[in-house]
Amino acid sequence: MDLLYLKLLNGLTTGALYAMTAFGLTFILGMLNIPNFAHGALFALGGYAAYSIIQITGSYWWALLLAPLLMSMLGALLERGVLRHLYGSNPDDDNYLLLALFAMAIMLQEMIIIIWGGAGASSLPPDLLVGAAKIGPVYYPKFRLFLLVISAVVILLAWLFIERTRAGALIRAAIENREAVMLLGVDIRILFALSFALGTFLTALAGVLSLPVRGLHPFIGMDILTVSFVVVVVGGLGNLYGAIFAGLLIGLLQEFATYIDPLASWLTIYLAMMLVLLVRPNGLFGRR
Repeated sequence: MDLLYLKLLNGLTTGALYAMTAFGLTFILGMLNIPNFAHGALFALGGYAAYSIIQITGSYWWALLLAPLLMSMLGALLERGVLRHLYGSNPDDDNYLLLALFAMAIMLQEMIIIIWGGAGASSLPPDLLVGAAKIGPVYYPKFRLFLLVISAVVILLAWLFIERTRAGALIRAAIENREAVMLLGVDIRILFALSFALGTFLTALAGVLSLPVRGLHPFIGMDILTVSFVVVVVGGLGNLYGAIFAGLLIGLLQEFATYIDPLASWLTIYLAMMLVLLVRPNGLFGRR
């Protein structure tokens, strides 16, 4: 019974990271109507940036604060400096955007290798979160509990931004009907930059939080990108709240699949995606 309890907590912890990353990916997917192939590389870069900040300041808290903010500025810069030049009404423009994002992912990955080398990186939790706390019948690492709490808080704040602010309302409207928002006189380019910055902030924050839990390596971005796409497809393309539910679901499935075999976790999530697509081609929360 204790093992089941631990599996549940581990699944929720992993799912919280997936939900946060997929939530950010859905922002960008909804606005640009194309998948952001650089999303996983930005996750890895955010984690490595946090690693360097910890080496300089000796504080994980500074890394948790600064790395996502710096990465969100980088995301906005990439959108303004590169992607905006490729927007257009021609369907072929989407192909150019896809190629640009794919190239960006490779360049960011190679930049990580050049700066930090090919070895992995990890960090100890801050002193305040070292050790374990008793949760029900088991003891569980304090940092993992912190990860669950901070993920819930960040997702709640993102939800409040989307549901309770004018900028959030415009983003939701632009996801549904971009042309209608443009007819209202809103500069859609600002919404693009804001969405890209927010999506980058969320994936970078997930990268920082995973540093003491799972560690990093230069190629982790591809793993995260793949899982994020699975989560987005299962939740429903462009559905922000579906991404949260699907992230937690995939995390739990991946954790409990290790009961069958330690190597079954990845197979299970792809089988789950195939099953969802067969039953609900638009995803669990997607609309036709």
